[in-house]
Amino acid sequence: MPRRSPDPASRSTEDEVLIVGAGIAGLVLALELHDAGIGCRLYESVPQLGSVGVGINLLPHATRVLHRLGLGDDLAAVGIVTSESVFFNRFGQLIYREPSGLNAGYEHPQYSIHRGDLQAVLLAAVRERIGPDAVVLGHRCVRAEQDENGVTAHFVGPGGDPLPSVRARLLVGCDGIHSVLRKQLHPDEGEPRYSGINMWRGVTKGRPFLSGASMVRAGWIDRGKLVAYPIRNLPDGDQLLNWVVEIQTPRHLQRDWNRRGDLEDFIGAFEDWHFDWLDVPAMMRASETVLEYPMVDQDPLDRWSEGRITLLGDAAHPMVPRGSNGAGQAILDARALRNHLSTTADPVVALRAYEAERLPATTQVVLANRSMPPDVIIREVWQRTGDQPFDSIDDVIKVEELAQISQRYKQIAGYSTEALRTDQ
Repeated sequence: MPRRSPDPASRSTEDEVLIVGAGIAGLVLALELHDAGIGCRLYESVPQLGSVGVGINLLPHATRVLHRLGLGDDLAAVGIVTSESVFFNRFGQLIYREPSGLNAGYEHPQYSIHRGDLQAVLLAAVRERIGPDAVVLGHRCVRAEQDENGVTAHFVGPGGDPLPSVRARLLVGCDGIHSVLRKQLHPDEGEPRYSGINMWRGVTKGRPFLSGASMVRAGWIDRGKLVAYPIRNLPDGDQLLNWVVEIQTPRHLQRDWNRRGDLEDFIGAFEDWHFDWLDVPAMMRASETVLEYPMVDQDPLDRWSEGRITLLGDAAHPMVPRGSNGAGQAILDARALRNHLSTTADPVVALRAYEAERLPATTQVVLANRSMPPDVIIREVWQRTGDQPFDSIDDVIKVEELAQISQRYKQIAGYSTEALRTDQ
């Protein structure tokens, strides 16, 4: 691949990698390619990038990549360095506690962070390092064509009017769960697979709970499951608290990360969750906005690439949002694609090698998130107790078995401490 021109204004589009989508996946890929000396430019459908979404977690395998890109201080300034994962039943009884990130012996931290804050850090780095014109807004890709020498992407503006087409050496679809490019490569793919579980999310200003850097999972989906963790420290000593609710329900709407939800659809399941460490219904009612999202994914594809076009992140492997691993897998995709483009002269061969490395790995995560995420810990206790309080957790399940469940997912997802020590 050609080296990036030092003058952004003089770059030849035909010598660049064209990235469709300026979300987390696209921005990290741009930083990776720039770091490798590979020219790129991003095209994003929205006319303005804003602080949308709620909280996410970045696990040590992903933060290792971001630290290598020199973003560690920026992430620490806007996020929370997660110290532990803690599991409770719906009665507020402690099931299991384990250290996270640096506390667990990893070389890199785990961050709990607002999605908008993460995107802002990445966007600022892209514009500073690559140039102010590195991200082109208001360009929605509607299709792509290719020949032996390159790819032509066709765009429309926010109002649907055609925009000039763009020519590039390669095209990477980082266009998310509604990927136009995935649909082009797989026009006969079926509808998303609904898990039977609906999710509501919110962000609340509140006092720190437990360690002030704890990630909590509590209850179970039959009557209501909660995930809660802080994502930002505030100047007055409060924190921005991210919470997620999951409940079994036959009803679901089309997936849209920014669709508004109704508190009354789920708050009843949590009305008696008043714990010493957190008043759950009060936290939920204090949220200005509630978002609703169905727990859906899509069956793994048999290929992501076709010639000079490939997919990355949610466009390649949309997964049920469990295990704190969606953004992380996109970041690992970006690192792998950078490595193959850096070391392989033929870009088509490089895309095939990238797919061969990442498709099997992400397929395992997609399937594990359906049946064996870390949440299995609270499911096991719910099943063994019949959803009743216990006198001692040791009478229900041994701590060694709980640790094995957690370790199994880390190994599948590629962030066990052993895997990160050997994969340098």
